[in-house]
Amino acid sequence: METVDFCQMKDGTQPEYEFLAVHEQRYIESLPERLLRMLESLDSSLDGYKVSRLEHSLQSATRVEDDGADEEMIVATLLHDIGDIISPANHAEVAAAILRPYVRPEVAWIVEKHGEFQMYYWAHHLGGDQHARDKYRDHAHYQACVDFCEKYDQSSFDPDYPTKPLRYFEPMLRRVMGKPR
Repeated sequence: METVDFCQMKDGTQPEYEFLAVHEQRYIESLPERLLRMLESLDSSLDGYKVSRLEHSLQSATRVEDDGADEEMIVATLLHDIGDIISPANHAEVAAAILRPYVRPEVAWIVEKHGEFQMYYWAHHLGGDQHARDKYRDHAHYQACVDFCEKYDQSSFDPDYPTKPLRYFEPMLRRVMGKPR
C-alpha cells in the first residue's frame, strides 16, 4: 500500500491505520532533523540585532551549558526562540509546545513564559508593562524563569562571545528531541 484508500478518517480500516502508524513513527523520529533545519533558518530571520537569531540561540545555549545545566535545559535554551519562524507574536508558547513532550515541566514552563519575562528589559521603552511577569510571582518556577532571562536570554546578543557552533549541540538535540519522555 502506498497510500490509504479513505477520504474521511472515519472510513479508515485497521490495516490502513497500522500502515499510517509506521509513517507517523518515522516522522516523529525525524523531528531532530526538522529542528536543525529550523534553527539554521534563524540565521536569516529578524534583523536589527548585532547577532542573528541563530547566533543568539547558540550563545544562549553556550551560556547555559557553561553554567552547568543539564541536556534538557541546554536543548530547550537552544530552541527557546524557534517559534519566531512561524509565529513571532507567541513564539515562546510555540517553542514550549514543541518541547513539552521531551523535557520536564519546569523547563517547558520557563520557555513558555520567557517572552513575557523578557518584557522586563524592554516593554517600558515602548509604553508596555515592564512588570507583566509579576503575575507569576507565586509560581514555583518564577525565579528560574527570571534567572533564565537574566543570565542566558537578554545577555546573549554579543557578537564577540565565544559561542559554540550548531554542530556542537546537534548530538544533544538528537538525544533530547529524539524520543518523547
